[in-house]
Amino acid sequence: MNQYKLIYKPLGSIAVLIEWPYEINSDILKNIHLFKSRIKTKLADFILDTVPAYNSLTIFFDTGKIKYSSIVKKIKEIYELKDQILKTNSILYKIPVCYDDVFGIDFNEMSGALRISKENIIKIHSSVIYDVFFIGFLPGFLYLGGLSEEIHYKRKSLPRLKIERGSIGIAGGQTGMYPRESPGGWNIIGNSPINIFDIKTDPPCFAKAGDKIQFVPIDLKTHQDLTKQIQLGTYLIENGVYG
Repeated sequence: MNQYKLIYKPLGSIAVLIEWPYEINSDILKNIHLFKSRIKTKLADFILDTVPAYNSLTIFFDTGKIKYSSIVKKIKEIYELKDQILKTNSILYKIPVCYDDVFGIDFNEMSGALRISKENIIKIHSSVIYDVFFIGFLPGFLYLGGLSEEIHYKRKSLPRLKIERGSIGIAGGQTGMYPRESPGGWNIIGNSPINIFDIKTDPPCFAKAGDKIQFVPIDLKTHQDLTKQIQLGTYLIENGVYG
């Protein structure tokens, strides 16, 4: 559990910011979520909320019950524990994606710059099981780690004013999913018909940080068929326990 040297900082007067080494790493992600689970279990009387990110975990605590110095002491003690093994359950979601040119509006640019054919970009992109590192900048926007270095590609210097809902993009070493129409600077290579974020459901976003995503290529006709199923409420995302 205590495999990293962590940095603890106050975040205002109501939270502790815990920082890991600054890199996108699945082992760090696992360590963050194991630590989060252990804290929530052992300090349930004091914890109000936990917010994981790529390299950090923010712990909001009840200042009426415990002081900052005391909560940090308890958190550090928990991280040093070696006598317990906690397992977190990750769910693998298989997400249908249409990589047709009607959606993949940045394929030509990426293919030329990377000297990789569109077909190989699709093959590489859809062959990986990605980690959901965290959810932002829009509600339900999934930041996914694990993108092959072969198709890392720089974010656009001038963002588009309008990215279609369900768009799948690449920016640097990340890939992600747009839950709604919005501006954006990621390179768009496909589109998924699924509802990534729906305020009417509980939880609104089907995935959480620590889960897994795999993209499944579909053709344009299948995308249209699934869109109809989703509108009728008859489509369920394929998923199962991972690991």
